Amino acid sequence: MVKNTYDPQTAMDQLDQRFQASIARGTLSMSPLQGFLSYIDWSRHLAISPGKQLELINLAIGQGLALAQYAQRTQTVGIPGTPSHHTNLNIEPPITDRRFSDQKWKTWPFNMMQLSYLMTEQWWKEATSDIRGVTPHHMDIVSMSVQQILNALSPKNFVASNPEVLQKTLEEQGANLVRGAMNAWQQALQQYTGTPDPKLENFKVGQQLATTPGKVVLRNQLMELIQYTPTTKKVHPEPVLIIPAWIMKYYILDLSAHNSMIRHLLDQGYTVFCISWKNPGVEERHMGMDDYLSMGFFAALDAINHITGQHKVHATGYCLGGTLLSIAAAAMGRDKDDRLLSMTLLAAQTDFSEPGELSLFIDNSQLAILEAEMADIGYLTGEQMAGAFLLLRSDLLIWSRYIKEFLLGEESTMNDLMAWNTDTTRMPAKMHSQYLRRLFLHDDLSESRYPVNGRPVSLTDIHVPIFCLGTETDHIAPWRSVYKIHHLCSSDITFALTNKGHNAGVVSEPGHKNRHFRVLARSNNDPYLGPDEWFKTAQFQEGSWWNCWFKWLNERSSEPVSPPPMGNPDKGYPLLCDAPGIYVFEK
Repeated sequence: MVKNTYDPQTAMDQLDQRFQASIARGTLSMSPLQGFLSYIDWSRHLAISPGKQLELINLAIGQGLALAQYAQRTQTVGIPGTPSHHTNLNIEPPITDRRFSDQKWKTWPFNMMQLSYLMTEQWWKEATSDIRGVTPHHMDIVSMSVQQILNALSPKNFVASNPEVLQKTLEEQGANLVRGAMNAWQQALQQYTGTPDPKLENFKVGQQLATTPGKVVLRNQLMELIQYTPTTKKVHPEPVLIIPAWIMKYYILDLSAHNSMIRHLLDQGYTVFCISWKNPGVEERHMGMDDYLSMGFFAALDAINHITGQHKVHATGYCLGGTLLSIAAAAMGRDKDDRLLSMTLLAAQTDFSEPGELSLFIDNSQLAILEAEMADIGYLTGEQMAGAFLLLRSDLLIWSRYIKEFLLGEESTMNDLMAWNTDTTRMPAKMHSQYLRRLFLHDDLSESRYPVNGRPVSLTDIHVPIFCLGTETDHIAPWRSVYKIHHLCSSDITFALTNKGHNAGVVSEPGHKNRHFRVLARSNNDPYLGPDEWFKTAQFQEGSWWNCWFKWLNERSSEPVSPPPMGNPDKGYPLLCDAPGIYVFEK
């Protein structure tokens, strides 16, 4: 008799997964049910909130009166660019916004258009906030969805209602729109054929980017370890290990020569190692966070110990790499592994209870759709991740570019950071699901529930000095969320807050214009300061935070000695190839 191996539960699960994966492909990996449920939650609670309804009615009436009064105070002018003695450019509208800071927006009828738009935006902001009974996550989704619609309908996005575009169209007799149409066609063709932007020719990895000399001394299924060639005659004995995020290529920390953090570290007299993560495919679909710890961080740490002969290491983690470093450091503290001399976290979260705007895309419904799609292909594509970031900053990343390239007909520019941002990577299905569920959704790390080798770890077991960096306008790792390391660890913590965002704030080399930061150190015996109190107390400094960090590292490092050898073939770490290795080129 043949044994029946048919498992009805497994078959039904597979049917659900395949069906949800097909939905994901048609909804850009977004859960349609979550959006629908959010709208129902918001609209029904608004329907039973007469006080809120009266508040919105009063706001609309007040805005209408303010708009009428402003219309009376302003004077009609002709087409932009034609002088008129009736023009009055000194009447500020009741609501101002940097998006409409150009003086042309103060002329009629554009002053009325922009004020009407800003009032509409203000009204909808009130309509999608502070409604009794609505689930906060649902409210955030509705608010974000409304903002996306408003961003698309901005008067800046249309020729007839954008004075700058209209003036240029009249002056060039429509030539700008012809160039814009050609730009749109070129971009559509590149997208369809998979052809890279020609401007990327000036930003090639190994030629203009990631050019710091070094050797790959370790390669496994998940990463390459790069050891960089020293630039000084003597180096501090304790090496620096850099753990970058794996959602993008590692070389954000080794961009052009002038703004390469790795090159600057070498010039400070350090032996520097950096992990270059593999761009995973179907073969790596079952790799999880434990693999990133064992085959990534700990494999690199073992290699550094054998190559340099040093027991102590300065570890630096950026973004998700910093979160991984925190998990590893907690496990090492639990297991009495004392190989870390210090820990630096760059825009890295350890508490995910308030993770910022990315939480809009993270809930059980959304994860079910995402996991179903990842189960089909084995990984999360870089385009899916990039799409979420575009939505979070659609006004800047989509519509501003649309105006510049398609309406004004200007050529887009490219720099090294922008080129790096186009170099997306994939993420293994298992790892990404674990990361989203255990960290973002359930906040297991800060709650001391996150398991390493089958046992939970606690950040309270970290006792090494910590340098932690937040960035003021970070929408991926909000600085107040990053700041929560203060009440999770009892270590000495030096916290720095720099201006700019998640990437530009970190890549802030000495000499870069318009850079400043705040910094304040806390010993493990000092009382806790909340983030707002810290902001008022911390010392404000002009310039790059890099110099502050270099000084912090120097204070915790020994006197310089001769550099260690490159690699150690006798210990199993031969020189495999030149930096930047081969994994960084995987598409």
